[in-house]
Amino acid sequence: MQTAATADPHQLYERAVQSPEAEVAFIDRTFRTLRGRSPEVLREDFCGTAFLACTWARSRRTRRAIGVDLDAGTLAWAIAHNLSWLTPEERTRVELIRDDVTRVRAGEVDLVAAFNFSYFIFKTRARLLEYFRAARRALVSDGVLYLDCYGGYEAQDVMEEPRKFAGFTYVWDQAAFNPITSETLCHIHFRFPDGTALNRAFTYDWRLWSIAEIRELLLEAGFARSTVYWEGSDRKGEGNGIFRPTSRGEVCAGWVAYVIAER
Repeated sequence: MQTAATADPHQLYERAVQSPEAEVAFIDRTFRTLRGRSPEVLREDFCGTAFLACTWARSRRTRRAIGVDLDAGTLAWAIAHNLSWLTPEERTRVELIRDDVTRVRAGEVDLVAAFNFSYFIFKTRARLLEYFRAARRALVSDGVLYLDCYGGYEAQDVMEEPRKFAGFTYVWDQAAFNPITSETLCHIHFRFPDGTALNRAFTYDWRLWSIAEIRELLLEAGFARSTVYWEGSDRKGEGNGIFRPTSRGEVCAGWVAYVIAER
C-alpha cells in the first residue's frame, strides 16, 4: 500500500493527469487532416517528466522528440524513469534540454506541444505573445502548435475536486482566483488510504486565459489560423475524450479544449 512516505509524486501525476497515448493519436489524426502528411518531429515544451516525448518516440521508428523544461530535477527524473523504458535505439531519438521555452534553439520541428495548461505560467499578453512567437519560429513551414486549455464557470471557484484512483486520491485544489487579473493559484494533493497525504505536491501560479485571448495572440504572433477542438459529452454529461473542431462551445461548469495553430 502506498503512503505519503513511499509514493513518488511524479508517478502519481502521470497516472492521474496524463494520457500520452491518446494525445499521440489526437496529434496524428489532426495533423494529417490539416497537413496531409504524418508528423515526425515533436517538441514538448514544459515537458516535465517527458512522458509525451518518450511515448512519441516509441510510437513510430522514424519519429524524434525534443523535450524542453527548466527544472533540472524533473528532467533527471525523466531520464531515470521514462527514458529507461525505451529501447536503446528509441532513446537515441529523444533529446531533453534544460532551457527557457522562449529562448531555446533546438532546430525546426513539425509540431510544438504545450499541454497540461503549462503556458498559463505567462501572465501578461507580452510574455504569452513572446512564447507564441518563439514556438512559431521553431516550426517548419507547415508546422503546427498544439495547446490545451480549460475553463467554465467553476474554473473561477475556490474549491477542491477529488478523484479516486487505485491506491490514492488525486485532489485538484483551486485555492485562489483574482477576477480582476484572472490570476489563479492551484495545487495538486495526493491522499492515501492510511490517512497520510502529499499536500501541495505540485503548485501552479497561473493566469486563466480564455480561448478568445489565446487565439487573438496566436494571430498577433503570426500564425495563419487556429482551430478549437471541443470535447464532446457522454450520456451523463461528462467529457467523453472525443475532440472535434467547432466554432461554438457549450456553456458548462468545466471544460477542456485544444487550440491548434497552423504556422
